[in-house]
Amino acid sequence: MTKKADFNAEEWSVVLQGPPIAAMMVVTAERGGTVRESVSMGKAYVEAKQQGGTELVTEIVAARPEIDQTRFRSPEDLRTQGTQALRDAVSLLDQKATPEEVAEYKEFVLSLADNVANAHKEGGFLGAGGKPVSESEQSALDEIRAALGG
Repeated sequence: MTKKADFNAEEWSVVLQGPPIAAMMVVTAERGGTVRESVSMGKAYVEAKQQGGTELVTEIVAARPEIDQTRFRSPEDLRTQGTQALRDAVSLLDQKATPEEVAEYKEFVLSLADNVANAHKEGGFLGAGGKPVSESEQSALDEIRAALGG
């Protein structure tokens, strides 16, 4: 079983930042709904804690999701650097973790991003109509999935 102690501080930071970066990629893909989307990110972490899983993902969701807001200058910068950060996290996990743990990490990141995308209907009028996931959010989800190698 892989755990936090198997990583140095810099490596652990790379692994920890993957999920919130993916969530922020979805949040910034479309205007509006950021409060609901941020709340859904927190809920996804709580749900993952309750579900349990491998020790690695349990330690990841036990950490408070943080992201350096100054690291990205624009949504485009976030998407470019974010997809690279996700690839870096998966590459690092491929070296140190079991295939089951890597798969669970990817599943958590995708589930988190999907929860954020579905937290706020896009379009419509006064909550009526609209789509659960906008085209730009779906594009962000596709980019996240590709960066994770799936």
